[in-house]
Amino acid sequence: MITYPHLKEGASIGVTAPSSGIPAELHQLVTNSCTRLERSGFRMTCGETVWTQNKAKSASAIKRATEFNTFMADSEIDILIPPWGGELLIEILEYIDYENIKNKWILGYSDISGLLLSITLKTGIATAHGTNLIDLRGEFSDETTAMWQTVLSTKTGESVLQRSSEQFQKEWQHDHPSPCVFHLTEKTSWKTVSNHNVKIQGRLLGGCIDMIRHLIGTPFGDVQSFRGKYINGDPVIWYLENCELNTTDLRRSLVQMKLAGWFDHCSGLMFGRSPANTPVENYTAVDVYQDLAAELDIPIIYDIDCGHVPPQITFINGAHAEVEVADGKGTVVQYFRP
Repeated sequence: MITYPHLKEGASIGVTAPSSGIPAELHQLVTNSCTRLERSGFRMTCGETVWTQNKAKSASAIKRATEFNTFMADSEIDILIPPWGGELLIEILEYIDYENIKNKWILGYSDISGLLLSITLKTGIATAHGTNLIDLRGEFSDETTAMWQTVLSTKTGESVLQRSSEQFQKEWQHDHPSPCVFHLTEKTSWKTVSNHNVKIQGRLLGGCIDMIRHLIGTPFGDVQSFRGKYINGDPVIWYLENCELNTTDLRRSLVQMKLAGWFDHCSGLMFGRSPANTPVENYTAVDVYQDLAAELDIPIIYDIDCGHVPPQITFINGAHAEVEVADGKGTVVQYFRP
């Protein structure tokens, strides 16, 4: 059975940096985000790791894991939202206290998705792949991003609907700050490999492929045991997003996932828009998706609202989902079924 945390009104948010912290010259980003959330009625607690960054991480693996474990055990903290992702979260996985993890939300993406996926796979506690803290610093959020509160406030047994965005951000314009942080200028269109409308359903699992591929073969990536122990063999929908991989590295990673059994009993795959996906000898990302669709004989949806090309839908690892794509528009209904 899957266990779902619940975001209550006036919740206390714990900010800890299990991957990268914030260098001194960017501390104002955290301060702004915390101020915005406090104005929305949240209470904020920032850990020491948030304010430090050296050698591609916020602190030592032990310090990062200890702070995370402390925040998870603290009954005064209701939800954890890291400031952003990073590079070396994988160093802390062996020090996480999985046996005593409390039923509270963890929200994030990028490198953080390795922590989210490992916790859901090992404990059956749902985790939330979506916005990070830094992207909540705007005067307001776009409709897609803002859904994180609604999604995390959904109760066990209930469902929540999200729709594809109207527009997405092509590139960051840090020299032209936007009231909602993102500069949403490009028309969103969800696509399918078949070029036909698609409807799939199953339990959601996923994250940033750059990171979660490294869980394969470790105690933190045992998808087969998770299927039998927590979802009664229900089919899985994988949502994946690529941060930095070129197309051949993406292909290698997906083949490895397939060979490791991650795509067994899979009802469909979804891929987020990507700032990477650089073609190698005319081998494009669409070629990768087509090859995978042919091998697995399942629907593949791509250019969805997920990952490093914002905005992004809040996907719940472990939730049952019905995903439909028709005429470039997408809907995701997540059912918080045990």
